[in-house]
Parts: sequence; structure tokens; C-alpha cells
Amino acid sequence: MSKSVTETLRLRVSELRQRRETPFLLEPGADTRAAIAGTIGAEAVKKLRFEGTLAPRGKYGWELRATLGATAVQPCIVTLEPVTTRIDTEVLRRFVPEDQMAATVEAGEETEMPEDDSLEPLGDVIDLDAVMTEALSLALPSYPRKDDADLGEAVFTEDGTEPLKDADLKPFAGLAALRDKMQGTDE
Repeated sequence: MSKSVTETLRLRVSELRQRRETPFLLEPGADTRAAIAGTIGAEAVKKLRFEGTLAPRGKYGWELRATLGATAVQPCIVTLEPVTTRIDTEVLRRFVPEDQMAATVEAGEETEMPEDDSLEPLGDVIDLDAVMTEALSLALPSYPRKDDADLGEAVFTEDGTEPLKDADLKPFAGLAALRDKMQGTDE
């Protein structure tokens, strides 16, 4: 089975092979990676590779299994300096017709999140770019932080008043002083 770079990022379901897997390989160029970085809130996506297969499952369903490899740069949440993250993750999506998805919920009703988060409604096309971008977005750290980044302690106060420090806000910070003061009065 030879894998080549897929020319189109949107595969028409009606044109997919019904009896065997369809391999794909996406390696977006610099312009596309820059657009993806903007979409997911990263400073840059240096490398990006999405490789896998799309296989028929049952009479109408499809299963996408792929490996996502990427190197992304995000700003540190403490210092705003660039943080480079390497991502290597497996991606699974199962596309099934809408009528085979879980029962629909009436508007305004509460519902629980399904345990199977790999289910997707099957439309006329399977958008590999959208799956790749979503998987990358989910794999990125929510709060990237440089190894040596430290918040330190910020002290703010009005003129003429003593600043309130983090240690003062701890609920039991003053108990030792209170104990010592009370013991001093007993003697």
C-alpha cells in the first residue's frame, strides 16, 4: 500500500472505495501551517504531518485512524516567551450516518456527554484538514509554560499602607503569632 500526499483535503464519501482502506498523508506547506497556527492560537506550527487510513465500517460508516505529528510554538503563560511543544498522538474518528448517532435531545433538555468522543456525523464529505486541525488543537497544552518560568509575587498597595502579601492571605498564617501572644498573657 503506497501512501502519497493527498491532493484534496476533502474526500467525497460517494467516491471512496467501499471494500478497502483509503490511505492519506497530509504535510501542509508553510502558508497552510501559518493559517492553522492562527486558527488554533499558536505563534507557529513548524512541522505538521497527518497520516492514516479511512476504512469502511459497516454498510454506511467510516473509520479514520491516523497519526498526528507536529511541532508547535505557543507563548508562555507567564513570560510570553515562545514555548516549543512536540506532539505525537493517535487520532480516531468514526463517521456514522446521523440516524445512527445517539437519540437527539429536545431543545432545552439536559443531556450527558457521550463517552465515545470519536463519533462524528457522516456528511457528503470527510474533511481531513478539519480533523487534523481539531486534533492538533486538542493536543496542544492549554497553558504552555517555560521550564524556568516563575510567577513570583506581585505586591500592590495604596500609598501609606502596608502591602498585603501572599503569605498574609493563607488562612492559618497568623495562628502561630496568636498562640505565642496568648501564651505570653497566661504566664
